[in-house]
Amino acid sequence: MNILKGLREIKRRSTVFDWIFRGIILALCIVYYVFLIFGDSIFGNTSLFYRSLNLFSGAGDPNIIVRLVSYAFFCLTISWVGRMILKQFGRLLRKGRAIIDIICSLIKYAVVIVLIFLVLKSFGVDTTSILAGIGILGLIIGLGAQPLITDIIAGLFIVFENVFEVGDIIVIDGFRGTVKEIGIRTTKIEDAGGNIKVMNNSDLRSLINMTENLSLACCDMSIEYGESIERVEAILSNNLEKIKENIPDIVEGPFYRGVTELADSAVVLRFVAKCEESNKYQVERDMNRQFKLLFDQNNINIPFNQVVVHEPTEFDMANKKEQKEATKFVEEQREILKSVPDTENFER
Repeated sequence: MNILKGLREIKRRSTVFDWIFRGIILALCIVYYVFLIFGDSIFGNTSLFYRSLNLFSGAGDPNIIVRLVSYAFFCLTISWVGRMILKQFGRLLRKGRAIIDIICSLIKYAVVIVLIFLVLKSFGVDTTSILAGIGILGLIIGLGAQPLITDIIAGLFIVFENVFEVGDIIVIDGFRGTVKEIGIRTTKIEDAGGNIKVMNNSDLRSLINMTENLSLACCDMSIEYGESIERVEAILSNNLEKIKENIPDIVEGPFYRGVTELADSAVVLRFVAKCEESNKYQVERDMNRQFKLLFDQNNINIPFNQVVVHEPTEFDMANKKEQKEATKFVEEQREILKSVPDTENFER
């Protein structure tokens, strides 16, 4: 217990220090931009400090340290604000969030490169010759960094070919999770337990995008052999709409697929419904509950292993009206389900 308390205290203190550090940085940024914008009135045009702080001033020789600090504040804050605006805009989009993440990554790396060149320029280094040298060096490094280049190109293809988006649920190598981030080199996928799998973009070759279309939630219910199927189907025809009302996550359905199996001790009926992939398993659980309640209300027995020491139950038989309703219901369901994939080989 003492160890847990100590860990919680360390975590609490680190959080407090983190907020204090962020507050200090924010205050320095505010002071920097106040000086940058109103420095002419505060310090005057002839002030060495203001001329060094003002990146757009070419008058006189600036103080190198002040100029470097100004470069750092200006580049990093512009990068942070730009990426924050893009991410806020990306949250409003259903599609295109991956492109926003790629752009943010490019901005981050580009700003660092620009800052390095500005620092070198402040010390009087000829950046033009450096750029030419970097081109040759980049060619040499590129030949030895083919996996990195492959990851970058694969990431661009994933984004622009719309293979999947941030927020989509995908299955790759047996790992099922939600795409949290698509970077220049890697993609992060989080499963239902909060575990994050990081994969190189070039390794995302064979995957299943479960979010592209609506998913099928499948529910199998068993009834006793002595139960009249026509009576059950007549009851279902009058209650499927009510079940849909009780399960708001269902987009289409539920539909009665029919008798899917004649098991050893039960007749198995199959029901399917279309829903979002993220709600699939909850919809299946809700369908199990709703059909169990419906069967209980109408004295439809669900078989279970037992030893019968009494005379067999006399089951209610369907009357003519129920037979007609059952026939009509089955035909209607078959017509509706022509556009719904069969689920015999459906992987649940």
